[in-house]
Amino acid sequence: MKTYLPKPKEIEKKWYLINAQGKVLGRLAAKIATILRGKHKPIFTPSLDCGDYVVVINAEKIKLTGEKLKQKIYSFHSGYPRGARYVTAGKLLESNPKKVLYLAVKRMLPKNKLGRKLLTKLKIYAGENHPHSAQKLVELFPRDSKG
Repeated sequence: MKTYLPKPKEIEKKWYLINAQGKVLGRLAAKIATILRGKHKPIFTPSLDCGDYVVVINAEKIKLTGEKLKQKIYSFHSGYPRGARYVTAGKLLESNPKKVLYLAVKRMLPKNKLGRKLLTKLKIYAGENHPHSAQKLVELFPRDSKG
């Protein structure tokens, strides 16, 4: 019996809407990475793009547990000598709230061409407004429930 390998034309892509208000950063990023990768589908294949599109709104209202706002440090490097820059999670959340969630999801995806391709299907917005109303968005976590 041969293993079934889905063809790219057979893979159906859906659009999901996630409201990040009050959600914990790591748990939300793990769920987003799972959806982008396609692990929630029965036809999941590790070497193919089986995942769906994800639109995240209210990224500025995301929650970090414990003392992470002060203690978690993001490091960036320009490539030049002494080009290292260090920013706490609190300051990064103030200046660029989309980048905090983007980096969390990016680091949970594969570190190769497929991972970079999957990351283009993630759309993050700091507020409520987004330009993806034409796609039939399915709200993943309803507002009244926790998760």
